[in-house]
Amino acid sequence: MANRLSAEERFRIVRSVGEECIQEDELFNLLSKKPQPICYDGFEPSGRMHIAQGVMKTINVNKLTSAGCKVKIWIADWFAQLNNKMGGDLKKIQTVGRYLIEIWKAVGMDLEGDKVEFLWSSEEINSRASEYWPLVMDIARRNKLPRIMRCVQIMGRSEQDELTAAQILYPCMQCADIFFLKADICQLGMDQRKVNVLAREYCDDIKRKNKPIILSHYMLPGLQQGQEKMSKSDPSSSIFMEDEEAEVNVKIKKAYCPPKIVDGILVWTTSNVLSFLGLMNLRTFKNFEEVVAEYESGELHPGDLKPSLARALNKILQPVRDHFKNDADAKDLLKRVKEIGIYNNLAKLGVNWGRLRKITDSMVAVNGYVMEITKEYNRFNAMGWEAFGD
Repeated sequence: MANRLSAEERFRIVRSVGEECIQEDELFNLLSKKPQPICYDGFEPSGRMHIAQGVMKTINVNKLTSAGCKVKIWIADWFAQLNNKMGGDLKKIQTVGRYLIEIWKAVGMDLEGDKVEFLWSSEEINSRASEYWPLVMDIARRNKLPRIMRCVQIMGRSEQDELTAAQILYPCMQCADIFFLKADICQLGMDQRKVNVLAREYCDDIKRKNKPIILSHYMLPGLQQGQEKMSKSDPSSSIFMEDEEAEVNVKIKKAYCPPKIVDGILVWTTSNVLSFLGLMNLRTFKNFEEVVAEYESGELHPGDLKPSLARALNKILQPVRDHFKNDADAKDLLKRVKEIGIYNNLAKLGVNWGRLRKITDSMVAVNGYVMEITKEYNRFNAMGWEAFGD
């Protein structure tokens, strides 16, 4: 299909992925001259995947591949270790990384042929270390510490946080990834913008003409009022890719969605559901503007929008649920990911690992396991943690 598209059509498809593009003329020129540009995105394996990562990323990847792009997805296991995710345990991090890939396969990412390539940072860096590390060192050498510190939000940190030396190295490495992967387009979220700009500044510094184009997608807001993006640490703010139908229904019902105000859940609807399915069982909306107009006028009410959105989301998520229920390997993988998440969260609060292990040794079902750990957490929280012992 892509080879039958004009440069203008390819540009329209690719440009629709991003809230911001730096620079549009460079993007059009690239698509006019290169049949298969390389797009790069990266993820730290850091826990369960919510719909912003799962559905939104699938939509964007499928748009890019339909326009002839090759997408390299960087499974940033070493970066998660640098950022102390999963307590820095690389095996746990890689377990979560495999879970991410399983979800993208199940939800419908276009993986035909060589359109999409999943690359593990640990493997790629080790195999081409003599190419990678001099690049990281050069980027680090050419930038002052305050400039690197302005990039730490890419890790979910702030300049005021007490950072490890590893976390200061992280932005230099992520900047190097762009060149290491020979990316023409950096297709990441707006929260990654600063390090992508750093890569363009580096090109100026080394007198490189072909700069990576930045195509930044917006961050989907959380479900509750005032949440700028979904958070894995706050389950009420997110819908996870393998959430059950009842969970989705409850979360959407409770979501912030004031009448006639374009906020929160409406952005969800237009960006995810309409792109994926095209309709919400209310009527067919051709574009974002139609939804906004009807919602602002009051013709489309939250009472209609929410149940329709829940039905549509459940339709999208059902293949993922089926995959994790019916595929033995995927089912085991999800169980381990949930286990990792629960243990890590409780460990942060000083919970005794040995006692938790005793509680769970006799458990078989994942749902039962989660329920019992939750009960235990609530019990100790009510009692006061000083009452907790072996």
